Amino acid sequence: MPKPAKKPASKPSHPRPRPPQQVRIIGGVWKRSPLPVLDAAGLRPTPDRVRETVFNWIRHLRDGVQGARCLDLFAGSGALGFEAASRGAQEVTLIEAHTPAFKQLEANKAKLGATQVNIIRADALVAAQHMAARGQQFDLIFLDPPYQQGWLERVLPLCERLLAADGLIYAESSRSLDLDALPPGEAVPDWLLPWQVVRADQAGMVFYQLLQRKTVPEILPKIQA
Repeated sequence: MPKPAKKPASKPSHPRPRPPQQVRIIGGVWKRSPLPVLDAAGLRPTPDRVRETVFNWIRHLRDGVQGARCLDLFAGSGALGFEAASRGAQEVTLIEAHTPAFKQLEANKAKLGATQVNIIRADALVAAQHMAARGQQFDLIFLDPPYQQGWLERVLPLCERLLAADGLIYAESSRSLDLDALPPGEAVPDWLLPWQVVRADQAGMVFYQLLQRKTVPEILPKIQA
């Protein structure tokens, strides 16, 4: 019985490399400047439309970022921090633990000549603890951490010490941080008690919001309840 003919060996597939991802700065002195985005797990830069909305909110609430001291604890592509620097922030500190992303941030800083941007390679929680211990404070803090890993629960309490008296926090999350949006009967998490959402929206499955510190009388009734 003749043996079945062998199938010709298939050629190894060489998928076409994906074009380099990038985002663009949308305002200020570096408007339309591209920022490369690494193809790394968990790295998802804030989209242009969301950034435009957020910086419009900041302009309405505190006359923009001109002269502000900014901190981005999960810098990633640096889109939020470089956007703030482009729009006139006095000082921007970017924290990034992932070495390739850190090196890309340094390259972007050099390309833009962003002398007001300070890039630190460190774990976000450790960096926040050190800065809080030194008494550093910021007018704007950007928090865009990996989802479902409990980062906001750990970092927001430290931000109480890091945020200036009239400062704002921008936070992205997989669920709304607005206490009024909690399901009926769900307890208010302790780490959210000191904060109120002053602006919020949703893009797909992502919630993004601006937070500010509550006054003491606003906090006490919920604590005593």
